[in-house]
Amino acid sequence: MKKRTLNQPDRWILWGIPFLFVIGSLLHFAFDFLGQNPVVGLFAPVNESVWEHIKMVVWPTILWWTVYYRIQGERQGILKDTWLCGALAALLVSMAAIPMLYYFYTSAFGVEILWVDILILFLAISAGQLWGLHVYRYGKGCDPATVLVIFGIVTLLFMFFTFFPPHFPLFLDAPSGSYGIQANFR
Repeated sequence: MKKRTLNQPDRWILWGIPFLFVIGSLLHFAFDFLGQNPVVGLFAPVNESVWEHIKMVVWPTILWWTVYYRIQGERQGILKDTWLCGALAALLVSMAAIPMLYYFYTSAFGVEILWVDILILFLAISAGQLWGLHVYRYGKGCDPATVLVIFGIVTLLFMFFTFFPPHFPLFLDAPSGSYGIQANFR
């Protein structure tokens, strides 16, 4: 089997794992730290619902992949369709991993443990970045306009559901028994 060395874009994707983990962890506290500002709430979790915790991967992942492409894309000869397809794969896998892992362990074992929740964030980011790298390296690419529309829809949904979440368990702030940003203003 032929070894493939990591080029600069590959390394950037992998460096995203610890960086996104730190940024995602800081986002967890940003809303309260910055005085529960509703604008901050568009980007940071506003309560303890699983949905709000997915924000810890949404914004950092989109920015991580976008910034590198904007700064280095042309210089590195990165094809937009393969890069954006990798970014989309990283985002969707990270987003899906958080509720899947959380509901698996809490349902299977009937407990909720802080260090496991932190590990879930790390595993979700790692899975997303590794899958994004795989798609970037070996995928055929995606239509860039379609990827950007999906990014737009995802970000708008997170913004909208911050203020108007449906009353489903995914959106429930268990400590307060309420939904969305209103959980903090009772």
